[in-house]
Amino acid sequence: MSDLPPIIVWFRQDLRLSDNPAFKSAVDTGAPVLPVYVLDDEHAGEWSMGAASRWWLHRSLMSLDKDLEGGLRVFSGKADEIISKLVNKVNACGVYWNRCYEPWRVSRDGRIKHDLQAEGYEVRSFNGSLLFEPQNVAKSDGTPYKVFTPFYRKGCLGGPSPREPLDEPARFRLHDMNTETDIDGLRLLPKIRWYHEMEDVWHPGEQGANERLVTFLEEGIENYKSGRDRPDQAFVSRLSPHLHFGEISPHQVWYAAKELEADSAIATEIDHFLSELGWREFSNHLLYHWPQLPRQNLQKKFDRFPWRDDDAALTKWQSGLTGYPIVDAGMRELWRTGYMHNRVRMIVGSFLVKNLLLHWQHGENWFWDTLVDADLANNSAGWQWIAGCGADAAPYFRIFNPVTQGQKFDPDGVYVRRYLPELASLPNKFIHHPWDASQEMLTTAGVKLGDDYPQPMVDLKATRERALAAFKSLTSTP
Repeated sequence: MSDLPPIIVWFRQDLRLSDNPAFKSAVDTGAPVLPVYVLDDEHAGEWSMGAASRWWLHRSLMSLDKDLEGGLRVFSGKADEIISKLVNKVNACGVYWNRCYEPWRVSRDGRIKHDLQAEGYEVRSFNGSLLFEPQNVAKSDGTPYKVFTPFYRKGCLGGPSPREPLDEPARFRLHDMNTETDIDGLRLLPKIRWYHEMEDVWHPGEQGANERLVTFLEEGIENYKSGRDRPDQAFVSRLSPHLHFGEISPHQVWYAAKELEADSAIATEIDHFLSELGWREFSNHLLYHWPQLPRQNLQKKFDRFPWRDDDAALTKWQSGLTGYPIVDAGMRELWRTGYMHNRVRMIVGSFLVKNLLLHWQHGENWFWDTLVDADLANNSAGWQWIAGCGADAAPYFRIFNPVTQGQKFDPDGVYVRRYLPELASLPNKFIHHPWDASQEMLTTAGVKLGDDYPQPMVDLKATRERALAAFKSLTSTP
């Protein structure tokens, strides 16, 4: 047994030991396992991880290495070259990994698999990231879905159920390379420690992911359907970064939620939550079949859309200085915590692409760098949905009013006050439109508009009309 050559398990977006098909299959062979992670910025190109994601990755790799008893080996560079050299160096008998679905990874992984197999090595890939693989879900005519509801209800739920989660191997034997793990050497953390608040909010790693799931199912699921729209309340799962980095699998989340379905009082809440996992599947389905999703409008008529160029306006939006409290609170939550509540993501997105008439890719790029859950499929599909140019997109004329949205979903101003303390003393009636408060009331609240907090940067009615006129121009342009 000890003479068996090792199997390399290439960890990627599956930084966990439980329900990890590649890891478990390698362990089950009885061969020693060499767990590796490769930071491949060169192949990723413009989709190399942003700053917030790199912070998360650092913490997650530290957690995984601890679970692997210090046996994880990390590398930086071109994955094809590193894996090839490593196979020869340790005389491995094969390489196992769980599949990823970003276009650049699909292309790269295909080349690696072909080259290794040509040299006689065993290469096995597994599904550890999605409930339903994109290539296996199609309409009756064999074409991919473009509308979410039939995709989820018919394409996904109409077929076989997702596989059951796999147990973590009770024991495993690691190959000793006689080297130490050097996660710090990947230089994922910035020199300036701007991420201190994220450390208080998040607990990256498999243990943190499982604790988050348990907390959500115990405290958030009962009011999920309506509560998920309330940024002032704690009813969202906040599992997205854990799912993106694979610290927990969608299969584990799916079946943990399913166990609660017997309680008829929350069956509707469970169904709604599972449909959100379905949105994650749909985004990956779109990216797999339309790999141009991150950079090209799926609806080609939007190629003629008259976007504006306004760096000053973009900077105000990014900085949370638009003068609209729910928008600014969301942008500041993002900057401070690496996260933004989903309802608020739609509000700030609508404001950028419709009220400011700035290209959705500006938002996509900013989210990519600042979100800890930055995911190419979710980010691209989400911004195209907001802009109205994607598959199953929100109608372009659906323009969120940040004042009425704030009043509806943050009625007591709890969320706004959390991230805009300069407005904390304003009464609820004016927390979402402070410019309508009397001068006496502003003075009492210690707010000087234009100084402590900005005046609104645009007029909502005028910019709404401008956006609708821009959209109308698409239908009249030949």
